[in-house]
Amino acid sequence: MNGKAGVLEIPIVLPEEKECPRCIRRFTSSLAELRGVSSTEVDTERSVLVLEYDPNLVSVDKVKERAHEVGIELRERFRHETFDLVGLDCPDCAGKLEKGITAMDGVVWVTVNFASSNMRVEYEPDTASREQIMRRIETLGYGTRQAVREGREAPQGLELRGVLTVVSGALLVTAAGLSFLLGARSPVVIGLYALAIITGSVYLVRGAYFSLLTRALDMNVLMTVAVAGAMLIGEWSEGATVVFLFAIGNVLEARAMERTRASIRDLIDLTPPTALVRHDGMENEIRTADIRVGDIMIVRPGERISMDGTVVSGSSYVNQAPVTGESVPAQKTPGDTVYAGSINEAGAIEVAVTRLAEDNTLARIVHLVEEAQGQKAPSQRLIDRFSRYYTPTVIGIAVGVAAVPPLVFAAPFAEWFHRALVMLVIACPCALVISTPVSIVSAIGNASRKGVLVKGGVYLEELASVSAVAFDKTGTLTSGVPEVTDVIPIGGGREQVLAVAAAVERRSEHPLGEAIVRRAVEEGIYVVSEARDFQAVVGRGARAVVGEEELMVGSVQMFEMIDGVEMDALRPHVERLHGDGKTVVIVGSVRGILGLIGFADRLRDESRESIRSLRLQGVKPIVMLTGDNAGTASAIAQELEIDEYYAELLPEEKVETIRRMGLEGTAVAMVGDGINDAPALATASVGIAMGTGGSDAALETADIALISDDLAKLPFILRLSKKAVRTIRQNVAASLIIKIVFLAITVVGLTNLWLAVIADTGTSLLVTANGLRLLRYRGDVP
Repeated sequence: MNGKAGVLEIPIVLPEEKECPRCIRRFTSSLAELRGVSSTEVDTERSVLVLEYDPNLVSVDKVKERAHEVGIELRERFRHETFDLVGLDCPDCAGKLEKGITAMDGVVWVTVNFASSNMRVEYEPDTASREQIMRRIETLGYGTRQAVREGREAPQGLELRGVLTVVSGALLVTAAGLSFLLGARSPVVIGLYALAIITGSVYLVRGAYFSLLTRALDMNVLMTVAVAGAMLIGEWSEGATVVFLFAIGNVLEARAMERTRASIRDLIDLTPPTALVRHDGMENEIRTADIRVGDIMIVRPGERISMDGTVVSGSSYVNQAPVTGESVPAQKTPGDTVYAGSINEAGAIEVAVTRLAEDNTLARIVHLVEEAQGQKAPSQRLIDRFSRYYTPTVIGIAVGVAAVPPLVFAAPFAEWFHRALVMLVIACPCALVISTPVSIVSAIGNASRKGVLVKGGVYLEELASVSAVAFDKTGTLTSGVPEVTDVIPIGGGREQVLAVAAAVERRSEHPLGEAIVRRAVEEGIYVVSEARDFQAVVGRGARAVVGEEELMVGSVQMFEMIDGVEMDALRPHVERLHGDGKTVVIVGSVRGILGLIGFADRLRDESRESIRSLRLQGVKPIVMLTGDNAGTASAIAQELEIDEYYAELLPEEKVETIRRMGLEGTAVAMVGDGINDAPALATASVGIAMGTGGSDAALETADIALISDDLAKLPFILRLSKKAVRTIRQNVAASLIIKIVFLAITVVGLTNLWLAVIADTGTSLLVTANGLRLLRYRGDVP
């Protein structure tokens, strides 16, 4: 199988236990969870994975990641390349280039995005190569920024096209003026019109030539035929006007699209090309690409940080807005993480590099945004399919209009031929084809600048249809950092309870244990003698020997399992704390209870306002899913005015709850931390990960990621998604209505070529400008 129909046979390396059915089941089940995978089968005899999938929704890289999780390796059969294209000046060009590259041997999958001017290719390096693909791009009439940088081809800028358009316009105006003095049929006038056509149609004819090489009937071919036809019937002024209007429309559209394409280049430009690095006591300015993990960068006030790293010396406030979208600079002291592209505002700091340039947070965000902009949204795929039938249909009607009336009714050939030429212009589906990608790319670019990473147009459109939102509690609605709120002595003093608990938990890595030790230090309580024989009891608590006695810090259930421990005196305190939404641990030993400690996980400052904003947008129900106890869940749900909550859930029970909500016909968004909630995020219509700054797992798991760990961005991205879908619908409706109206008035002879060009080019500019508004959309983002 060649894979071009969405079916791949991928060689794999199975674990040593080749017949391990459990590993294979885990692998195929994991793949089945991925959106876009239709079916999977592992042929153990041939060591081959047979995968049926939609390459617009899932990549081979994602399959590779799932395989690695269960100990299966994909052999390096496929390679991925992203090419920044030069000269991609019309929506039809994207389809033509896709067709030309797909025809190459060894190419598995290709997608070209006109709005972002890039192409992603998946190919077999044994059969095809990067150089072959670049040469094929060049033979199809386009270029790549890679080739320009390597000096293999000249940049195809807008300047020459603009100059030729101006010259064409000047010749057109001159010819029109002289026609009043010399007459429209004067050789001088016709010669000037011909020169106007030649200068204005250089890129038009060039594009038509390359289109015919791939047997594509695109805008360039149709316009070239229309202009040639106009000259054939002696309509020189109309032909020159058509060429000029078309050329100026293309220049304006190209400049507008450059604004969209600049959004990703702005992200790339955030990383400085060099950094001041200390080596062997010497400070030198070196290229960012040459910096290695462990190098020490010196970042002065006002400078951009070149690499991800950890502050090892100094303190400062760092503006992370370019990367995370946070509006307030964050204080950074030794031990804190800083990101490439952020700005050091105040003091000088020294930073130990933790990631290479190609792997830092900003580079990963840029890569994911490029992938997202390259994916086709469902509406775009639908329009592409419609366009494949629309253009041939209108061309067929045009042929009928040119031939039937003269042959059957003896009508004037020139008149009906002229109408057919107008219909050829109307057959160009440019405005329709561009209506979706320009809106999607603009919305994704806007979101990325505000600290929200959307993985593709499909998720943006899916989010717009969401009517219910499910939240994980810990780390999403709350800060995820528990704090000691109550210390209640039972068989000892308050300080003794805290001191004993801190001694037991001193070596614990559990968040509750860390909170106990932190409170003891804050209150200056002397921690009793060093504990030994520390043991964590999974799901229950911890125990250790302090002095000569074994002491325990744990849940109510842990102490209920100990014979002879009196629990009745504790129950009113436990019920009261649970009723207040707090977590409770007991401190004691087999001899008796010393006391209780209550904890609360502080709500995020923005949680209440975010939920209120979602409700105002019509989201209902708003649900909370948590593994915490029912009392804590109830208290938080009541405080935040959440519609429904489900407590004491295991991860698989969260998945089942999301699945049940979906079966009720509701599109559900799940908001979680992107790691512990991965199954639920994958099950929801849209998975949204919180707190993803620097987290690989979170960035890879979610469909949408809130880089800045700011829940207030959730209402913004929901508004943006709805605005983007409304914009797409407006663009599609405007394109179709104008096409239908012009088709109708053309048949009755009420229009001409240059009016058709104005309508076609004008509509393209209109939908482009409407889509570009999404770049500036604020949506009351904080």
